[in-house]
Amino acid sequence: MEKYILENQESFKLEDIFDCGQCFRWNKQEDGSYIGVIKDAVIKVEQKNNKIIFSGESDRDFKSIINYYFDLETNYSDYKNKLSKVDEFLSESIKFGEGIRILKQDLWECIISFIISANNNIPRIKKIIERLSEKYGEKIVFDDKEYYKFPTPEALGKASVQDLRDLGVGFRDKRIYNTTKMVLEKQVDLEKIEKLENTNLMRDELLKLDGVGPKVADCILLFALKRLDVFPIDVWVRRVMNDLYIHKEDEEKVNKKELQKLAEEKFGSLSGMAQQYLFYWRRETSA
Repeated sequence: MEKYILENQESFKLEDIFDCGQCFRWNKQEDGSYIGVIKDAVIKVEQKNNKIIFSGESDRDFKSIINYYFDLETNYSDYKNKLSKVDEFLSESIKFGEGIRILKQDLWECIISFIISANNNIPRIKKIIERLSEKYGEKIVFDDKEYYKFPTPEALGKASVQDLRDLGVGFRDKRIYNTTKMVLEKQVDLEKIEKLENTNLMRDELLKLDGVGPKVADCILLFALKRLDVFPIDVWVRRVMNDLYIHKEDEEKVNKKELQKLAEEKFGSLSGMAQQYLFYWRRETSA
């Protein structure tokens, strides 16, 4: 068991990071800690006073895994300071979700996870991903409990459309099947995508995958490739943007292009960060 402890880390709050809709493999424990799987490592994260304690086991350098995945070398205070000056609404949303960090997730896992997310809710998404991992991923034992790696393209490529449907993925079965084949056959090369510098070129490649539309592509760009200039739009984002800035009586008539243009004008290269603060703030305070 390895440990890594951070002290006085700003912009890091477990609930904000794991419950803001960007990831699906982290689960809250009774003691308030979270346990999740990062590629081949099971990690436990707990927050005690001014300390953040990471524990787990991996064949890779433990500290490097944590620093990369949680984007610890980025100063989020700079993001928050810039965005807080945009207007009072964004300033308030940042205060609410001050501990958010954008995780740097595995591209392949993120693609399949967000295909599964289409027209779905978070508890169900998590269950589907867990079943998929149990069936086609490798087992890892951590603290005398069994966990599973996310399946590789090669492992998932063994699943038929019916196999996927039997796991409860619903209409997404053919999309997952087709996307897996496209990745295996290098019709879409994930390594090449990661090396591209232009966000639009990355998006064009992702949109070739079955089940990846504009919103899913933008989620992948933000949560796996850290392209902060994207602005994923779902029901919550459209709602909050309409309520704060557009003010149409029927929010469903708000045009996505209009929202994208507004986000670019107001938030610029930090649109993705603004989206996370606004999304989390509106979703959590709407009850």
